Formats: sequence, structure tokens, C-alpha cells
Amino acid sequence: MRWLLIGYMFLFIERPFEVWTWLGDLHIERIYMLFMLGVWVIYPNKRFLPNVQHGAYVAFVSAVLFAWAISPWSAYGQPVVEDWLKIVVFYVLLVTCVHDEEGLKHIAVGFLAVMAFYLLHSFREYLAGRHTYRMGISRMIGVDTTLGDPNSFGASIVFALPLVVALWKSGIGGRLGRWALLGYVGLSSLCILLTGSRSSLLGLLLWFTIIIWGTKYRFKALIGFALMAPVAFVALPESLQTRFETIINPEVGPANARESGEGRYQGLVMGFQQWANNPLTGIGPGAWRPANNTKIESHNLYGQLFGETGSVGGGAFIGLLLCFWINLRMVRRIRKDVPEWQNDLIFTLSSSIGMAVFLLLFMGNFGHNLFRYTWLWYGGFLIIARYCVEQRLAVWDPEAEPEVDEEMEMEPEPELPPGWILHGPHG
Repeated sequence: MRWLLIGYMFLFIERPFEVWTWLGDLHIERIYMLFMLGVWVIYPNKRFLPNVQHGAYVAFVSAVLFAWAISPWSAYGQPVVEDWLKIVVFYVLLVTCVHDEEGLKHIAVGFLAVMAFYLLHSFREYLAGRHTYRMGISRMIGVDTTLGDPNSFGASIVFALPLVVALWKSGIGGRLGRWALLGYVGLSSLCILLTGSRSSLLGLLLWFTIIIWGTKYRFKALIGFALMAPVAFVALPESLQTRFETIINPEVGPANARESGEGRYQGLVMGFQQWANNPLTGIGPGAWRPANNTKIESHNLYGQLFGETGSVGGGAFIGLLLCFWINLRMVRRIRKDVPEWQNDLIFTLSSSIGMAVFLLLFMGNFGHNLFRYTWLWYGGFLIIARYCVEQRLAVWDPEAEPEVDEEMEMEPEPELPPGWILHGPHG
């Protein structure tokens, strides 16, 4: 099942049926999912991993379906809901089939390998001339069409980077593995720069800052990073330099670049306006464009959350974040109590998922990532990691200090000949 799960990750991220259209006519992703479900039914080692986070996902799925069912624009939201429910199904398969440390390591390495292939393929296509021209510049895109937009593509890269830290600290692959991870980080950084995505660049800089701050030589590393960043900036084409300069000086860019930046704030405002108009369920998932009479999406997680799912969705999502925090806190506490385990993957992966959730929330200020697969996949990784921690604790028997017999601890006084007196040592 592990290989089948990784294979579906490949189909979902690389999406070859969108690259080669004749595969799309065959609907190989549906055939593969049906086959995987059939294998799952007869798979003998599946089990349910008890965790409160399952309940949070059930609550959020119910809220989304309820908001969609009563939305006046439910027809527009149907593709969004259907695609998202496929991710939910994969989450169920993941948490019922992977329940040991070896399986979790296999899945984590497989996910990063799939992302590496996706980046290499997209970069090759970019060198061959495949790109999009937007905001007055040529921008790199992913090979797929669903998440291949420059901003979505860049966000996918940023959200995968925390797993690099987990594999690095756990030492998987040895020296060769670390060189491969360094190459992956370099490729990720290059692709983000070539997308011209300002939000992805901010996410990348934040990720680097967090990593550097966690090192022993944080101040020296920050100085080195600050010196290297301008060199990388100067190496970019002038069009990309101007694009990224608009982050701190919007006047240097074209008018549409300024409007794009302002649109993030407008997405938040419009979302809260729709929430005020429909406080219980909002306008429904996927209904942003027709409900707001706009050609673009919200580009804001919080506007999307409350505007499209209302109070029921917002409350369920907050509960989900609370469950993330509960699981992360539990694993972190055990990691502190048993320092010799701190570099094992079940602990490094958990802390990296916490970093990824933080990046999701941060970049949610610039993008509508509510229905992104990352929320469910990383939640599944964390649930499996916590289960593995609990299983390890159940069989762990720390070496107890040997008990000292008080009678044996006191040395018996030596027997002396009659008339002899024992004097203490001279100080």
C-alpha cells in the first residue's frame, strides 16, 4: 500500500494526464484510485489510529458540505468540492494503512522525491520555453494546469520545504542524502525566483530565517544570508528584479502589480462582508467569483474561509488548528523528556509539520489555500507520527538506577586486636 499511496501522490502532484492530454481521456487517475480502493478493502494490515484530529476533519468536512448544499451557487462549487473530497479519501487511506515508523519514513521520502521530480520536469519545460507572461514579465509555471499557476506552483514548493529539515535532522540517506537535500533546496529556491511570485518569495525568506535562527551560529548565518541574498537578486533578469522590488516599493512596478497586491486585502474585506451577509454558512465553497461578481479568486485564506463557509466552517477550521497544536505539543513534550530520540524522524517530521502549518497560515494572507491538499496530507503525517511515538513509549523501559542497599553502602568497621584504637585521618 505504501507504494500505491506514493504513486497516487505522483499522479496528484505531477498530473501527467494534464501534461499529455490523451492520458486525460483515459481518466487514469480515477482508474488508479478505484484500484487502490479495491486493494485497501482487502489489505489485511489496515487499522484506525485513534486521534482527536479525525473528529476535527469530520467537523470541517461536514461544515463544507453543509455550506455547499444550501449555497445559491452550489453548481459553481461542485468541482471544488468533488476534487477536495478526493483528497479526503486519500487521507483516510493514508492514516489507516501507514502505522509504523518505517512506513512513515517511506511516505515522507516518497513525497519529497515526487516533488523533486515535479520541479525538475517543470524546470526542464521552462528552459524549453514553456512559461506564462503576466504582470509584464515571463514567469515559470508548473507542468500541470490545476496547481501550475506561478503563485500556486511557488506555494507548493514553499510548503514542501519543511520536510527537508525533517529528513536532514534524522540523517536519512547519510552524506549522499544531505547532498541531495541541498540540491533540492537550491532547485526550489531557483524555481521560486523564476515564478516571480512575491508571496512565495516571502515564504521562502521566512523559511530560511526560521532555519537559520534554529542553528547555533544564527547571527553569523544571518549575516552570511544577508550578504548572499543581494547577489542572487542581482543575478536575476531585470524584469524579475523589478517584480520583487514592488514588495517594498510598489511604485516601481506596473499598475496591475499594485492592483494585485491590493487585491489580497480586498479579498479579506470582501470575505468578511459575505460572512456578515451570510453569517452561518457564507456563500458556499467555490462560489467566490459568481457571488462577488469578480474574475479572480479571493487570494486570501481568511476571506475565503469565512466568506465561503461562514461561522460553521470557521469554527471547525479553528478546531482543526487546535488539534494540530495538541498533537504537536504532545510530541514536543516527549521529545524533551527523552533527548536521545530528538533526531528520530517521528519527532523531526512532527516539528516540520508545525513549521508547514505556520507557513500555510502566513501565506494565507496572500493566497486562498483553504482546500489545498497540504492540510490533509500533513495532518495525516502528524497523526501517524504521534501514534508511532505512543507505540514507542508503550514498550520503552528506561534503565532504572540500581538500588543501593543502605546496609551494604556503610563499610563495616575493621576488627582490631585487643588494646588497639582506630584514629581518623589527619586533616
